[in-house]
Amino acid sequence: MGYLSRVTQSGTLALVGSGEYLPVMAELESSLIQSGPSLRYVQLATAAGQESSERLRYWERIGKEQADRIGAQQVFLPIFTRENAMRIDFAEKIQGAGLIYLSGGDPHYLAQTLTGTPVWDAIIASWESGTSLAGCSAGAMALGPDIPHFRKMKESGEIGLGLLPHIRVVPHYNKFFKWIPEGAVQLFLKAPEGVRIVGIDEGTAIVTNNLKVWNIYGEGHVHLLNGRNAGKYPAGDEIVI
Repeated sequence: MGYLSRVTQSGTLALVGSGEYLPVMAELESSLIQSGPSLRYVQLATAAGQESSERLRYWERIGKEQADRIGAQQVFLPIFTRENAMRIDFAEKIQGAGLIYLSGGDPHYLAQTLTGTPVWDAIIASWESGTSLAGCSAGAMALGPDIPHFRKMKESGEIGLGLLPHIRVVPHYNKFFKWIPEGAVQLFLKAPEGVRIVGIDEGTAIVTNNLKVWNIYGEGHVHLLNGRNAGKYPAGDEIVI
């Protein structure tokens, strides 16, 4: 997995279709940790913040299992509300991490909770200093410029975190369009000008060190749904987005 070698000042960035904290992604998560400045594995289940206490404990448990599996130190931050995200003590715990991971849930809630907070500022500052950053499913969707809302579809969705202003992610791509109304599909695929739509299969990720050239990792495919190099790409390929 030499493609994770550092070539820029910012840390490695990964967008994952599904599989956070599971054995299928252990090798990738280990490599992301190893390319960062420490073995501290900061986990934010913020996207699941509106779910039950039992479900939040599930995210913490499988995050611990993965940290143990790859020899990392789990730092599970209970940032489930915007009030939590305003806490300076949580922001300070992000500094110096090897990997910061935004896991699945509701991408709209994730973006609304983190935008303009000390925690989000700390995430960006850490990533710009060399910490790896990953988002899976909702976590990947929220990093883009906008997040489509299936109950009120339009070309531009609700505002995302904007770290990747040119990419709209469709996670779980090999199953995604079985879950949404048929009439929403075509609207979903109409992104604003300059925005690439990237479908990432389950158990699959794209990884970059420069926000332009991405390597495909995992067991599925990546689908570029618009633009000059639109097509379906297997693991091991390199794509420009």
